[in-house]
Amino acid sequence: MKNLNRSQKTALKMVGVVVVMGALAWASVPFYDWFCRVTGFGGVTQEADRGSDVVLDRTIRVRFDASRERGMPWEFRPLQNVVEIRIGETGLAFYEAYNPTDRPIAGQASYNVAPFSAGYYFEKIECFCFSEQILQPGERVTMPVTFFVSPDIVNDREARYVPEITLSYTFHVMDMPEEEIAEAGAAPALPANMPANAAADRPAAPANTNDN
Repeated sequence: MKNLNRSQKTALKMVGVVVVMGALAWASVPFYDWFCRVTGFGGVTQEADRGSDVVLDRTIRVRFDASRERGMPWEFRPLQNVVEIRIGETGLAFYEAYNPTDRPIAGQASYNVAPFSAGYYFEKIECFCFSEQILQPGERVTMPVTFFVSPDIVNDREARYVPEITLSYTFHVMDMPEEEIAEAGAAPALPANMPANAAADRPAAPANTNDN
C-alpha cells in the first residue's frame, strides 16, 4: 500500500466499497425475509405446529380476499367472505381454484394480512400456500386453511385494538415440475400463444415417394 500513489489508493478504496455494497445487497434479501417472518412486518403471517392452548372470550373478525397475478388463468375465490372467531380459537376457511384451460398449470400462493400490525399474531397451522399447487385441465379444487389469532395480540399496544383482520392470497404461475411434464406424456407442449387445435391444422409431412 505504501508504494501506491494517491490515485491508485482511491481506486482501490472504491473497489472495496463496491464489493462491500454488493455483499450487503445480496445478504439483504434473506435478512428481509427473516425479519418479516419474525416481526410480522409487511403483514407476513406466522406458522404454527398446533393450535393455541388459550382461548379468550373476546372475538375478532377475519375477512378473506383472493387475487391473481397478471397472466394467471385460474379462477380463484374464497368460499366465505368473513368469519368471526374467538381469539385463540382454531378457525377453518376454504378457498376454491379452477383451471379453465386445456393444459395443466402450476401455481403458488403468496399471502399477507392487514393491518400489518396483526401479522405477527396471525398463525397458520395448515395452508395450501405452504406448497405448490397443480391443477389439471378443467380441474376444480377446494383448499383449506387452518389458523388462529394468538392471544398475545391483546398485549400489543397497536394490534390490541384491531377489530378485523383481512387475510389475502395472490396466486402466481409457476414452472411445471419436471416429473409432472414427464407424466403428461411424450407429446410436446404447444406454445402458450398457439390455439389448442393448432396441431390438428398443421399440414401432414409429405410422404416418401422415392422409388428405389
